[in-house]
Amino acid sequence: MRVIGAGLPRTATTTQAIAFEMLGLTPCYHMRNLLMDLEKGLPLWEAVLDGKPDWGAIFGDAQSTVDWPAGRFYEQLMEAYPDAKVLLSVRSADGWVKSMRETVWGIFYGDSVMRHLSYARTVIDPLWKRYIDMMTTINFDPEVGSMIPVEDTYSDAGFEAVMHRWNKSVEEKVPAEKLLVWNPADGWEPLCDFLEVPMPSGPVPRTNDTSAFKEGITGGALALVNEWWDKRERPSESLHGAAAS
Repeated sequence: MRVIGAGLPRTATTTQAIAFEMLGLTPCYHMRNLLMDLEKGLPLWEAVLDGKPDWGAIFGDAQSTVDWPAGRFYEQLMEAYPDAKVLLSVRSADGWVKSMRETVWGIFYGDSVMRHLSYARTVIDPLWKRYIDMMTTINFDPEVGSMIPVEDTYSDAGFEAVMHRWNKSVEEKVPAEKLLVWNPADGWEPLCDFLEVPMPSGPVPRTNDTSAFKEGITGGALALVNEWWDKRERPSESLHGAAAS
């Protein structure tokens, strides 16, 4: 492991994963790795919450990692990989709050089709329920030193304070010579100088905007719910005795 991403979710972490791999820090471990194989990944991350991490089993030959759940445990990863550098990705506070409300926070506390379909999926998909339970614990449970106390999200000012607290904590805990605070809008130069790698041509990639996030969560849940509904035992008649269609 050469680089540990300690930036919050919704700070262009997918962009960072692509950028790291363009710079040769491949493979990069990202939330997508967990979501693509919940059956394998969930027990490993549940063990982390139980205080029994197996970082080698989680990351394999990854040379970099960004996004949650890995970023939430950057301090432990610094101990496990003492030679690794740390990247703290940042963005404007108001932009971060807006993005979080429509995506990560919205899955757990929003009033949207995305949230309600995700909840419906937990009823019929045990792996998704375990995933939601685990991420609720990582993000919001005070017993594990939650990143986001739920009461702090009731106002935008409180939510912004969450971001500022996290970023300040990372800057205080990571030795300055091992830390880069980076906004993707800053471009390749500071990142490549920090990592001591050649600078690619062209701009830093940009991907995984809010609409793409919603599409993934809503579409995945809808597909599972539809599959479950199609497999149901169909009754001979419909509501109030009407003929079944």
